[in-house]
Amino acid sequence: MSASVSPLAPKSFVDMPAIRGLRMATASAGIKYKNRTDVLMMVFDQPAAVAGVFTRSKCPSAPVDFCRANLAAGVARGVVVNSGNANAFTGKKGAASTQLTGKSAAEALGCSESEIFLASTGVIGEPLDATKFSGVLGHMVETATGDTWLDAARAIMTTDTYPKVATRSAKIGGVTVTINGIAKGAGMIAPDMATMLSFVVTDADIAAPVLQSLLSKGVDASFNAITVDSDTSTSDTLLLFATGAAGVDGQAPIESETDAGLEDFKAALNDLLQDLALQVVRDGEGARKMVEITVTGAESDLAAKKIGLSIANSPLVKTAVAGEDANWGRIVMAVGKSGEMADRDRLAIWFGDVRVAVNGERDPDYSEAAASAVMKREDIAVKVDIGLGQGKFTVWTCDLTKEYITINGDYRS
Repeated sequence: MSASVSPLAPKSFVDMPAIRGLRMATASAGIKYKNRTDVLMMVFDQPAAVAGVFTRSKCPSAPVDFCRANLAAGVARGVVVNSGNANAFTGKKGAASTQLTGKSAAEALGCSESEIFLASTGVIGEPLDATKFSGVLGHMVETATGDTWLDAARAIMTTDTYPKVATRSAKIGGVTVTINGIAKGAGMIAPDMATMLSFVVTDADIAAPVLQSLLSKGVDASFNAITVDSDTSTSDTLLLFATGAAGVDGQAPIESETDAGLEDFKAALNDLLQDLALQVVRDGEGARKMVEITVTGAESDLAAKKIGLSIANSPLVKTAVAGEDANWGRIVMAVGKSGEMADRDRLAIWFGDVRVAVNGERDPDYSEAAASAVMKREDIAVKVDIGLGQGKFTVWTCDLTKEYITINGDYRS
């Protein structure tokens, strides 16, 4: 965990209401870090609907395999998350560790192992001794409460410098429901779902297949639109749970994605997902600046996204931002190498409100002072118009500083 908090961190944390039907507890198991919590347990006293999206890495962690196997049933009673060890690239030992943890959690909750979901984050390649926390799960179930969202977010941090939390409310058929979420992530962040660990819970009564559809679509403009360093984790996990507790208020169960009563909830969920995703970028390892890159005029939205990510993932672009250098030439380079259609002589580029290039050359009214002033901001907007079609997409990234190298140069020590 970094010693200093990111300068892009929120100045205060939102007040997180309790979610009915959910209890949480944290514990210190000494997995890697000393004198800090490193285990989170989420308890659903009644079966909750669950949906999930995971890394597309071909080297997924053992907990990702475990979750994928259990997701089909769509029912959750418990979640166990640890930091300090990713339980990835750990062979048969990794699978054995997840089985032991799943069995211990199921016994503590009195439920099936298929109703348990697991996530781990931290060092890759080190065996995870599940006995370190399997023995404390029973006590965690007994002591779990409903108002520990910030504590929960802290327990899953690795190189994060601050806990990431968000909350929204929405109406379904006149009944108010709540959505809360936490996330962790600072490095090894690239859009390939889910780019970190995140756990979102609502008290709405929504069937698992509907939740899954909402989540799969909701990540496109949030967690699949951010990048810190272009590296996709082995452990990326985003889980969404619905306890159904709002049913006591008269909320009719949602069984179809086409239900008209879902619109407000869908908008609130998408907003929360984007909030959490941007908090991850704002805590990018060593980050001092946040960059929003909007690509317009591409052949398609997908083409715009690929161009945007080509820009966002360019070390040359990111180091120029770190150095507060309005170097649009690096933007041109990144557009040209994206593999998508582009016309050099139609390209236009803006830093903030300052157009720096147009029609394939430097803007005739270009002002170095004005462009440099934009680059000195903590939040920098870059717009690139390709000039070919209607495709558009926005991605978010951060700058690349010496601190990123310092953090990752000795991560295992």
